Order: sequence, then structure tokens, then C-alpha cells
Amino acid sequence: MDIKASALLSEMQAMQSELQPLAPANNIAPQQDFSAVLSQAVNSVNGLQKSTDSLRTRFEMGDQAVSLEEVMISSQKSSLAFDATVQVRNKVVEAYKTIMNMPV
Repeated sequence: MDIKASALLSEMQAMQSELQPLAPANNIAPQQDFSAVLSQAVNSVNGLQKSTDSLRTRFEMGDQAVSLEEVMISSQKSSLAFDATVQVRNKVVEAYKTIMNMPV
């Protein structure tokens, strides 16, 4: 029984040492402004949509370097990113309305 406990303890310590680099450091950088994070996310979605439009145009013009698969995957990525952005916006608006309706 004691051997199993020590083996289990050593296994847990090994797991802990593996997870140590994944744990956040105590010296965390200052948090970004919410507006900066939101702006960065919107710009990322906009970049995905622009690259999709570019690929789509190149494919329609007959560029042999662009395949239909690339265009469809890029289109799905930008569509998914846009849908996620809309959902986040809806949640933020809902939270704002909830806060504004709270009695003071």
C-alpha cells in the first residue's frame, strides 16, 4: 500500500512539473484595454474577410495557384469568425442593458 502511495505521489509531482510552464506567471503584464482587445478582434475578422475576398476574386479570374478548397476553407473561416464576433457583440449589448436596468 505504501509503495502505491509513493508511486502515486511521484506521478503527481511529475504531472505538476509538466504543468508548471503552462501556469500563469506571477509577473503578469498589465491587462489590455477592453476597447483595444475588441478593436484587435474586429480587425482580425476584417483581415480574414479581405483575404477571403482576394482568394475568391483570384479563383474567379482563373488563377491556377488558388484551388476551390482554399477558397471554401477561407470562406468558412471568415464566416465563423464573423458569426462569433456578432455573438460576442450581442452578449456585450445584453450585459450593458442588464447593467443599465439595475436599480441604484
